[in-house]
Amino acid sequence: MPPWTLGLLFLAGFAGGFIDAIAGGGGLITLPALLATGMPPQIALGTNKLQSACGTATAVWRYAKAGLMKTPGMGRAVGFAFFASIAGAQAVSVLGKDLLQQLIPWLLAAVAVYTALNRRFGIETGKQKMSPLVFAVVFGIALGFYDGFFGPGTGSFWTLAVVALLGLELRAATGYTKAANLASNLGSLVIFLAYGSVHFVAAGAMIGGQLLGARLGSGLVVRKGAGLIRPVFLAVVFALTAKLLWDAWQG
Repeated sequence: MPPWTLGLLFLAGFAGGFIDAIAGGGGLITLPALLATGMPPQIALGTNKLQSACGTATAVWRYAKAGLMKTPGMGRAVGFAFFASIAGAQAVSVLGKDLLQQLIPWLLAAVAVYTALNRRFGIETGKQKMSPLVFAVVFGIALGFYDGFFGPGTGSFWTLAVVALLGLELRAATGYTKAANLASNLGSLVIFLAYGSVHFVAAGAMIGGQLLGARLGSGLVVRKGAGLIRPVFLAVVFALTAKLLWDAWQG
């Protein structure tokens, strides 16, 4: 792989890590960048999981230092998401994705509309509507499996669920989301590594950018809070919805 390609992958990793640390959706940048190099889709997916996991780990570490990783039940959610994502990645070869490709864009559109209309969404702590343990089991399994099986929008679904059902404000919800995302990234990465579906040179270039972007993005979240997260979250969800609808139409 030529040096200029690695340089562009580094920049894509930086942009993806920055956006991902704030509101998720960094894959909108990193996965197309990997596919543009001409590598097979399965290799691009595995490489993207590896570099994304490194950036997410950086964000998680930063949020933990800021005290945003103390939500009850979060450790259980992380554990369920990890193992469920392994099952989801294994299920790819057995189950079809056609229904999800048609359904997920509309679910994401509903998330975007709900967030846009609810102007107080995640601005301050709300009412808890589900016990942390039940939440961890239900969403850890469901979203962990989904992330391993398909993936797009996982962070958006986590954030919406955490704010709406656990009543966390957006900054704490972002910390919870990143921890769960890291777990499901690592779980599905186990399968990609087992099948040799990772391009380590490309991943190495992107990881350098990811670490820098994730550090800067998570630092902004810690300092700026919900006022920064909400508009970026909305922009990412709308962009992801548009991309998935376009892919479904093209398909």
